[in-house]
Amino acid sequence: MSHGRAPRRRFTLLAAPAAVAALALTLTACGGDGAKAGGGGNTNFVTGTGGVSTVAKADRKDAPKLDGETLDGKQLDVADYKGKVVVLNMWGSWCGPCRLEAQYFSRVAKETADKDVQFVGINTRDPQKGPAISFEKDYGVTYPSIYDPVGKLLLRFPKGTLRPQAIPSTVVLDRDGKIAARSLVALDADGLHKMIDPLIAEK
Repeated sequence: MSHGRAPRRRFTLLAAPAAVAALALTLTACGGDGAKAGGGGNTNFVTGTGGVSTVAKADRKDAPKLDGETLDGKQLDVADYKGKVVVLNMWGSWCGPCRLEAQYFSRVAKETADKDVQFVGINTRDPQKGPAISFEKDYGVTYPSIYDPVGKLLLRFPKGTLRPQAIPSTVVLDRDGKIAARSLVALDADGLHKMIDPLIAEK
């Protein structure tokens, strides 16, 4: 009898990929060994020390459409920053590691602003904007954050790419808007520079 039920149960899970992905994101959020998580399939990316994965320029894939309303009520489309290196940080005000890394993100965003680098936050799973806005003030975050309370933007990253799979996650896009690097752990200033500086140097 149990053999007859198993395929049906498996089909139900496959029929709701967004729900499964959301559950996976919830399970890995704010903890766990994110460095072991991969994008699935033939990815052509390499995970180095510190949980940072990178993709060779020839193998990079386009970032998905990432747009929405920012915490301060403006409309933002990440595609408008094409031509710059874009650092996408997925964070929540409720997340301890996000608080640890916020000071470094704020500092490195200022250090690299004149090098055609744009930081963009994606604030997720904060039911109201208030705590997220307070978080930004507390940590001196001056770059914009898209408000994404249910994590729909995170689910837009296609399978086989460097997808954000935990909170915090950081994904860096090259000047062509392609996914070039990802970290699934909180970063300090050195970690950020190791992800960003090679992309700044690319021609």
